[in-house]
Amino acid sequence: MKIATFNINNVSKRLPNLLRWLKRSKPDVVCLQELKCEAKNFPKTELRKAGYSAVWEGQKSWNGVAILCRGNELPIVTASRLPGDPADKEARYIEAAVRGIVIDCIYLPNGNPQPGPKFEYKMKWFTRLARHAARLEKQGHPTILADDFNVAPTDLDMLLVSRADDRRCRCVSAETSASPPVTVEHPRSSFWREPAGSR
Repeated sequence: MKIATFNINNVSKRLPNLLRWLKRSKPDVVCLQELKCEAKNFPKTELRKAGYSAVWEGQKSWNGVAILCRGNELPIVTASRLPGDPADKEARYIEAAVRGIVIDCIYLPNGNPQPGPKFEYKMKWFTRLARHAARLEKQGHPTILADDFNVAPTDLDMLLVSRADDRRCRCVSAETSASPPVTVEHPRSSFWREPAGSR
């Protein structure tokens, strides 16, 4: 099974790119993060014409996650929010069963600025995710956490490597996953080219 994850950063604006990529690459399952559209505006008709069924959680202007499945089989949603905080209404998590595999599509908070309430929210979110991942592991079903973790896993990915808070995130991220994420290394720099001061 070919599974892909992609922070689309506005599904409406980048729909033509997404459709071209789906046609060329033909992934079986796709997890999308940062939809930036309300649930009612998600492009389900266009995706269906492209051969993909979908489940999604939308939110106006921010966040939003979706799981696409090639063919007519609709993913079976098992959770539409990360368990552990009923007051958390941000559309950052959707979980579904697809062809015998539990797929978790995750858009973790970026936590900036730090220190502050946004960073503390991120750390609490990480703790909830780690607990839920442990429960999923105990269930014994094949599970994939497909994500935009918003974490700098190595010093190459960080603007200021002395930030203790970033290291704290890295530790929690490592605890969350049984297998480390796949990375592509470059001898001198990270893949990302962010403007100075943004992270």
